[in-house]
Amino acid sequence: MYRIVVRVVVTVAVAAALLLVGGPAHAGEPVQLAVNDLPTVIKNLTNTLTTLLAAVATLFLTIGGFRRVTAGGDPAEVEKSNQALRSAAIGYALAVMAPVLLTLLKSIVGS
Repeated sequence: MYRIVVRVVVTVAVAAALLLVGGPAHAGEPVQLAVNDLPTVIKNLTNTLTTLLAAVATLFLTIGGFRRVTAGGDPAEVEKSNQALRSAAIGYALAVMAPVLLTLLKSIVGS
C-alpha cells in the first residue's frame, strides 16, 4: 500500500515540477530566462511548498480514514490507520509552518 502512495507522491511531484518549468520552447524563438527578485522567489516557494504539503497530507488523511473504516476491528489495521492519520497531522502542521519558516529564511538572508 505504501509503495502505491510513494509512486503517487513522486508522480505528483514530477508533474508539478514539469508544470513549473513550462512547456517546450518553440523552434526559432529565443529562450528568455526571467530572474525574479528574492522576495518573489520566496513567495513562490512558499505557495508551492504549502500546496504540495497540504496535498500529501490530504492523501494520507484519506488513506488513514479508509483504513480505519475498513479495519473491521483488526488491531494491526487500526494501528496502520493511526500512523497514516498522524502523518497527515504532521503534514498539515508543516504546511501551516512553511510560510513562517520561509519568512524566517527571508529575514536571515536579509531581503
